[in-house]
Amino acid sequence: MCFGSGGGGGPSQEEKQSSVNASLEADAASRAAAEDKASDKREDINEALEARSAGEGRGGAGKGKGRRSLFRSGGSGEGFIGRFSQ
Repeated sequence: MCFGSGGGGGPSQEEKQSSVNASLEADAASRAAAEDKASDKREDINEALEARSAGEGRGGAGKGKGRRSLFRSGGSGEGFIGRFSQ
């Protein structure tokens, strides 16, 4: 059993430093990729919101779109169900 004499048991200081540098570079690259992806998502969300608000147009709520009641219609008050429940 030899302790401390003879050298060469583990990685040298240069190998340790190169490993640390490689790890830091990999972290920086993954962080940059995550930031790019986040900015792309942010842009897509902004475009979707702008398209939605532009599509609403007159009246603000986008008249004629969305859910419609099956119980009442705008003019007669019968609605879809009222026409067929006789």
